[in-house]
Amino acid sequence: MRNAFIFLLLITSPFLINAQGNSARTLLDEVSSKIESYNNVFLEFNYNLENKAEKVNQETRGNLTLQKNLYNLKYLGVERIFDGKKVYTIVHEDEEVVISKNDKNDEGSITPSKMFNFYKNGYTIKMDIVQKNGGREIQFVKLTPMDSNSEIRYILVGVDTQTKHISKLIEVGNNGTQTTLLVTNFKTNQQISNNLFTFDLAKYKNEKRYLISEIK
Repeated sequence: MRNAFIFLLLITSPFLINAQGNSARTLLDEVSSKIESYNNVFLEFNYNLENKAEKVNQETRGNLTLQKNLYNLKYLGVERIFDGKKVYTIVHEDEEVVISKNDKNDEGSITPSKMFNFYKNGYTIKMDIVQKNGGREIQFVKLTPMDSNSEIRYILVGVDTQTKHISKLIEVGNNGTQTTLLVTNFKTNQQISNNLFTFDLAKYKNEKRYLISEIK
C-alpha cells in the first residue's frame, strides 16, 4: 500500500517532488553549515556491515575526531590520521603503517572529511521516511548516485530534526552489502590536542617492528 501511494505521488505531483528535493537539500545544507560552525566534532559510533547473500555480518565500535578537514578515526583496530596533506593508516594488529596522499577525486567512498558535505555533488536527493528514536524525530534523506556505474545503489542519511546533526548513515551497495553507521555520542568544541592530527613517524621507525610503506 505504501509503495502504491508513493507511485501515485510520482505520477500526479511533479511539483511536490521538486519541493521535496529542495527541502531535502536544504535540510542537508543546514546540517553541513552547523558542522562547519564548530571548532571540532567528536563522535562515537556503532558500525555494522552486512551481506546476507554472503552470510557476512560484522559489527564494531569506533570514534572520530574531526577538525575542519583534519581527522583522527579509530575503528576495527585501525587508526587513520589525516593531517591535511597525507593519510596515515596504522594497523596495530598487523604492525603496519601505510602512508598515502589524500585523493580529492576519489568519489568511491565517504571519507570523514566528506561525511557532512558529500551529498553536494553527484546525487539526486529526496526526502524519505521519518523514524522515532528515543523520543527524537529522525528524518531520512535518500541520495541516489547519478553515475550509473556507481557501486552504491543509494544512501540514507538520518538527521535529528531538533539538533540538525546526523544520527544515522546507511549505504546500500549494488552487491547487496549494507553498511550502517549509528552515532551513539556526539560532542562539539572539545579541548583537544593538535597532536591528535599529527603522525609521529620517528616513533614507529624507532619501534622497528612496524612495517612502514608509502604509496606515491
